[in-house]
Amino acid sequence: MREKATGGARSWRGRIGGISTRGRSLMQKRERAHRVSPETRIGHVHLKVANIERALGFYRDILGFEVMQWYGEDAVFLSAGGYHHHIGLNTWMSRNAPPAPRGSAGLFHLAILYPERRDLARALSWLIEAEYPLEGASDHGVSEALYLSDPDGNGVELYRDRPRDEWPRTPEGGLAMVTAPLDVEGLLAELDGPEA
Repeated sequence: MREKATGGARSWRGRIGGISTRGRSLMQKRERAHRVSPETRIGHVHLKVANIERALGFYRDILGFEVMQWYGEDAVFLSAGGYHHHIGLNTWMSRNAPPAPRGSAGLFHLAILYPERRDLARALSWLIEAEYPLEGASDHGVSEALYLSDPDGNGVELYRDRPRDEWPRTPEGGLAMVTAPLDVEGLLAELDGPEA
């Protein structure tokens, strides 16, 4: 059983992995509309595919994206210009699956890239305030990320990148992304200083 968290933005404990909106409509909170930073942008798309090699034949071989990193045999990240990834492809839940029926989405998640760590912390505090469920929170070395689903079930990642000179690298200079627990307490501490 989850504990009821109290205390505003600091009350994230027990909420990651499932926050209930308890039947309240998001429209009821419209009068308290938050304003996202105008520098916020979509960072990458991560697609479920039936066959990695077939997908690479299109994204890498036809469109010219560069393979940045493989995650085992089931996922690969591609980029334009050396960014950690603009496109992710995986078969984690879709190996040899038929195409999605017409009219349905085929996304694993869409990702929204925040310009500063404080902006990501602010977004997290808004989710906590709204009692909106998080599904995960990860430190990927290159970025810090929050995972959730939108009301229609589409996966959404909210993240911020670390400066490129802080990205983990292999001895050969390649990317060495990881999936580690996110320091949520440290992220929320960004809101303690001036301009919070």
